[in-house]
Amino acid sequence: MQRYDRLKQIQRMDPERDFHRMYQLLATHEFPWDFSRALELALFRTYAVPSIGALLARTAEFGTRAQKRYDDTALLLDAIVEHGFDDDRGRTAIRRINQMHRSYDISNDDMRYVLCTFVVMPKRWIDRYGWRRLTAAELRACVEYYRHLGRHLGIRQIPTTFAEFEDRLDSYEAEHFGWDEGGRAVADATLALMASWYPRALRPAARAASTALLDEPLRRTFRYPEPAAALRTTVDGALRLRGRLVRLMPPRRTPHFGRQNREIKGYAKGYRLADLGTFPVPGLKGCPVDHAGRRAAAVTAPRAEEPSAE
Repeated sequence: MQRYDRLKQIQRMDPERDFHRMYQLLATHEFPWDFSRALELALFRTYAVPSIGALLARTAEFGTRAQKRYDDTALLLDAIVEHGFDDDRGRTAIRRINQMHRSYDISNDDMRYVLCTFVVMPKRWIDRYGWRRLTAAELRACVEYYRHLGRHLGIRQIPTTFAEFEDRLDSYEAEHFGWDEGGRAVADATLALMASWYPRALRPAARAASTALLDEPLRRTFRYPEPAAALRTTVDGALRLRGRLVRLMPPRRTPHFGRQNREIKGYAKGYRLADLGTFPVPGLKGCPVDHAGRRAAAVTAPRAEEPSAE
């Protein structure tokens, strides 16, 4: 295969009909590393909305089990990418996500904002650091994929175009970004988790590099100090260089799913989709429903160990 053969395959598809397969090819063949990093930053942004960050802090998941929270979120979303919306495994992942969301008092506006981050942030990341840009058809497929996911999650008034998703995200952040001690605590725990993936001697540098990737409104909301200009330039240049090097590599022949990411640490022996995520206990503020001890139908999903070429 030549470097752009996968793109030619994608260009023969219809984004209105083949959106899942197109998104799957983008996320697992063309940009697996980029999509993972962009979605990490997408979720990080949501902590700056006090109603989201404070709720996550109250669950104590990030303070006590940050790695598990990361793993479970990535694996549930990955199951839908890998298996689709009609397969039993995809439906189990959606059911688990819905069970968790319904355990808390989460507004439709917040849910829709999180969905907007999933649509907008990968495109912005790839525009800056990807080995090529997304085509208009690919972007449309991404929009349709997340519109479909949003409907399965019961989200109302979902934007219909990328421009609408982007406008909704920017306006929501301008209106709702704000300081909250809980949101800052969740952000700190997430940065510490990301740093923990590296050897101990490199962790301070890894945390500094992660902070350098945050845009100014996000840093200001969390009250993080502004990184040195030299650090921002170095991190930005290194990521741009990576994109140029990936462009020179042969295309990926086999898919790389999120469950294969080295950052997922907690399920070396496999996992059951129905057991992933949180099962809230009664009495937690914002948690009107007790799902402790309940389990959906089990679906075994062993973790593959195929390394990523990118």
